[in-house]
Amino acid sequence: MNSPMLTRWRLILGEFAEGAVPLDAESKDMDQALAFLYGREYAGRGMRDDDGTGRGGKEASSLAIPAWISRIRKLFPQKTVELMQKQAVEKYHLTEILSDPEILKTMEPNFDLLKSILTFRDLMSGSVKTMAYKIVEDIMGELRKKLESRVRRAFTGKKLPHSTLGAKIFRNFDFKRTVRANLKNYSAEHKTIAAGKIYFNRNIRRYNPWHIIILVDESGSMLNSVIYSSVMAAIFSRMPFLSVRLAIFDTALVDLSGHIDDPVGILMKVQLGGGTDIYGAFEWAKHVITEPQKTIVVLVSDLYDGNDYRRMYRSAADIIEGGSRLFILPALDYEAAGAYDREAAKHLSALGASVAALTPDALAEWVGSVLS
Repeated sequence: MNSPMLTRWRLILGEFAEGAVPLDAESKDMDQALAFLYGREYAGRGMRDDDGTGRGGKEASSLAIPAWISRIRKLFPQKTVELMQKQAVEKYHLTEILSDPEILKTMEPNFDLLKSILTFRDLMSGSVKTMAYKIVEDIMGELRKKLESRVRRAFTGKKLPHSTLGAKIFRNFDFKRTVRANLKNYSAEHKTIAAGKIYFNRNIRRYNPWHIIILVDESGSMLNSVIYSSVMAAIFSRMPFLSVRLAIFDTALVDLSGHIDDPVGILMKVQLGGGTDIYGAFEWAKHVITEPQKTIVVLVSDLYDGNDYRRMYRSAADIIEGGSRLFILPALDYEAAGAYDREAAKHLSALGASVAALTPDALAEWVGSVLS
């Protein structure tokens, strides 16, 4: 039978828990596992448990976190487990999940775990932080691999400037491959190789590349965007026709251009929170622009500036009037929607900036459209 407590938990979890377990055989285990987490929400609110005492069950409260994680993995589908683990850390502050190496080993490696590690990494000891770094590295590696293929697809078919792809000219002549492929045609009599087929390099050789300057606001609400920005900067930097600069900022700015190939290291150093000085970020960008007509400045920020907005607008206008393209991204993630200062966005758009919350794929297409 479905117990009153179990009915309550199923209402809390909604569609995730519906039909997840055979109630007759496992309802008690489910009650205990759910009470361990969600009982914290109802403690002291006068809600009565199955025994009518109004107190949480002793067995539920005696569950240790490793046993609880083991139990919910047996009882619930993966999506429900991920939801509960996320709520355990973010809502109920069970940060020991991230400070015990044995527990951390059992956690499902996904984007939510990545965000939790980055948020609570300062609570971790040295050995746990080393393990967390490896988890972040694995998750970021998968994310980068997935995004890189999408970014390359976004650029496929675009006529990029100054391309000599496959051009059969002397500077593209592939001497080694031509000799290797034609060794079978060596003539002992003439002591030479008859080249039946000549090969040319198919590398894209570019001159005067486009420059992308990515400015990332590291305020507390921007974690998703910081993660995706660091990955996109690394991917863009591997494109032979793009030169990439990356900086993160709050009230101060840190130039991370020399560390673009290590997005994990960047994320483990980011300090979320604090104030925001967009004017200072724009001023830095102005000083590193060398070819305005071939420069794209990307600001990833919710636009809630802690200073005089008029200075921010003037600096943005300088970038646009100087000939550079200015993209404003209030969000860069797969939600593609964020809370941001809409008045500031309207003002920047009126100045000539392009403003939109984007997915990483859409950003790649946007950049590609400028280059084509």
